[in-house]
Order: sequence, then structure tokens, then C-alpha cells
Amino acid sequence: MKRASYPNALGVVAVAYLGADYLREILPGLHEILRPVIWGVFAVAIVCRALNYDYWTQELRSIGMFVGSLVFMVCCLFVEAAAMQYVTAVLGMDWHWNTAPLPDSGQWTVLFSNEKLPKVIVALLREPIIGLHHYLMLFLLLAFSVLYGCVKAPGMALGARYMFTMACGRLIRVSTFTATILPSARPWCAQARFTIANHPHPWAQKYYVPYSKDPRMVQQIISRDEAFASLENYPAEYVPNWGSLQFLVNILRPRDPAKTGQTGYDWFNTFKNSAAGGCNDLMFSGHVFVAVLTAMAWQEAYPGWTSTLIWLLVVHTAQREIRERHHYSVDVVTGVYFGIFLWNTTGWIWASRDQQKELKLKLLAAVEDDIQKAAKDGNLEKITYMLNKVSTANKDNEQKDKVSYWFTMLLGCFVLFMTLGLGLLTFTWTANG
Repeated sequence: MKRASYPNALGVVAVAYLGADYLREILPGLHEILRPVIWGVFAVAIVCRALNYDYWTQELRSIGMFVGSLVFMVCCLFVEAAAMQYVTAVLGMDWHWNTAPLPDSGQWTVLFSNEKLPKVIVALLREPIIGLHHYLMLFLLLAFSVLYGCVKAPGMALGARYMFTMACGRLIRVSTFTATILPSARPWCAQARFTIANHPHPWAQKYYVPYSKDPRMVQQIISRDEAFASLENYPAEYVPNWGSLQFLVNILRPRDPAKTGQTGYDWFNTFKNSAAGGCNDLMFSGHVFVAVLTAMAWQEAYPGWTSTLIWLLVVHTAQREIRERHHYSVDVVTGVYFGIFLWNTTGWIWASRDQQKELKLKLLAAVEDDIQKAAKDGNLEKITYMLNKVSTANKDNEQKDKVSYWFTMLLGCFVLFMTLGLGLLTFTWTANG
């Protein structure tokens, strides 16, 4: 695929979008007017270009992988939402309010830098320049730019790689923050975001609370290797009837509506509360992980000054996560190297290299000895035959997945509107992070 006539056009569009969206901080009224206009311009540009797109066949080969990655990611997000509710609810509201945050050298460094750096730089570091939804939009711009030749086709495979990598990262993240529950760097977070019981879950009552403060009790449980302490008297657990999803009651731990005076504590509404963001889902930072995935995608698919700028924005996001105490420093550092590691391990889904060219080189390498032998013998007919064989084999490989023009266009339009709609919905739903 040929590069676009203006190779830096995508970078200019990305920076212009970030600049226009920053008006939310300066002129919020104008931003509310401009935002739907910008979305409309993007949508029209995509639809108009799609009619003349030459690589729908390549895109359709990746549709199964794209849909599979999408379903896998949604399932992982449900698991993550349940885990976020669990790690907060299992210990009870009193624990979250009374437990001090962990000491963090990164937070100390940020406060020290505020005293030493010029005020202009400190103000810039504090500024909310970019958020989670901006990184998602940057990736959408990258993926859809395949229509203009800025990124190598297929864009569907690039999207599949992004979602699959994100889903794998979410599962790893769940395994880490549920394995060891860390106190939030914001002690009021649980009270602000969750409606949970004040007392701990029976699991925590038996296996954690009696041994959480007395060193001698810890020594005894290590030597005995079994829970032995007598339990305190706590209120009975509320156990609603959720039918086939009854197993979620112990995980989500909903409140008794009779005690709160509120309704809607079914499993779905409990999930919705968790989707707004957690408090103890700390190791590692999901926001930083998404930011790194976006930067890695740009670095591989569209290297240059834009990808360098995005990496600088990732650094800005990382220090803000620590500065505003959404995460500890270890969460941010781990999120960075997990994002880099997982993106590099999923290169088999989409690669920026020209696979058709590599296939042709492999075919040429396979007949290289025969061509050299024919050249020594002066057998031009055999050389021509071998080269035609390579060309024919390459064309045959392309013909295997070839479908009719109208079927390709119809399916391509469906894929286009589906991905565009999903992208805009995702962008809208995550506008507040």
C-alpha cells in the first residue's frame, strides 16, 4: 500500500483534535458545540473514503478475529468489574476509611518537585491535558486512517490486536489486584463510589481481621497454619435471590435495600456501579496500560514525531496518576512495562510489515537454486517458467480469499458502520474515564 500524499497528515489531525478538545478546560460552551461537529466530520471523511477503498478483501479476512477479540474483551471487562466490586466490598467500608495509604516514594518525589521546579512547569504537569477517552480516540484515528493509506491494511486486524491485548492485560490486572488487596491512596474513594456494608465479609472476618493488627497473632497463625481465632459478632449478610447468578452474591456483596432505603441492588446495577471505576484495583494501572497500548500502536504503525509526542503524553498521564493519587507509583511503572510487553507478544495478529512482499521473497528463495542453475546453462525458457511460477503462486494465494464485488462492498459497509458505531459509543461511554 502506498503512503498518503501527506505523510504527516494523520499526526496533524491527531494533534488538532487534542487541541480542539482541550477547549473543554478553557471554553466549555464552545467545546460542547464543536465536539459533535468534529465527530461528524470524522464520520463523513471515513464513509466517503470507504467507497473507494481497495483493500476490503483483506479487511474481511480479519473480521472473525476482530469480532472474537471484541467478545473476548467485553467478557474480560465484566470479570474486571466483578473483581473491582469484590476487592472493595470484601473488607467493608470501615476498613477503607480507617486504613492509611501506603508510603510511596513517587508521591514524595512529586511533592518535592513542586517545591523545586518553576511554577509554569508545575502548572503544566498538573493540567488535565489528556485522559482515557483521548487515547481511545487516538487509536480510532490510527485504525481508520487505513482508508487513506496512512497505515498498512488491514485495519481490522490492527483493531483486533488492540482489543485482544487490552483483554489479556485486563485479565492479568485482575489476577494481580485481587491476589493482594492494597489500601487506596484515596481513603475516601470507597465511600464516594460504592454502597457497601460497613463490616467485613465472613471470609475476611475469619481469615484476616483477627490477625491484621497483633504481631503475636500473626506468629501463631504462621506456626499453626490454620485459622484459630474466635470471631466477633457481625451483622448477618444480605443474600438476595439472583437465580442462576447466585454465585455472584458472595463476590459482589450487595447491600440490603431495607437498610439503605434504596432499590436497584440486582446484579446488573451492582455491575454498573463498578464500571464507573474502582478504588482498590491498583496493581497495575488500567489507565496507564491503555495509554501505553495506544502509544505502542502508533509507534509501530505510524512512527515519527506523532508517536514521540504520544509517548510524552503517556509520561504526563503517568505522573498525574501519581500526583492525583489515583494509583501508587508501582502501579504506574508496572502498567508501562506490561503494556509494552503484551503489545510485543501479540505481533502475530497484525504487523506493519508487507506480508505479501515477504511471501513473494520466500517463493523466490525456494526456486533460487533452480534459477541460478538455469542461468548457468543459458536456459532462458526455464528462468521465465520459474519466475512465472512465482508470480502465479502469489496470485493464486490472493485469489483464494477473493469474493464478489457487491458482496465485498455490502459486507464492508456493514463492518465499517459497526466499527465506527462501536468506536463512537466507546468514546462516549468513557468520556469521564
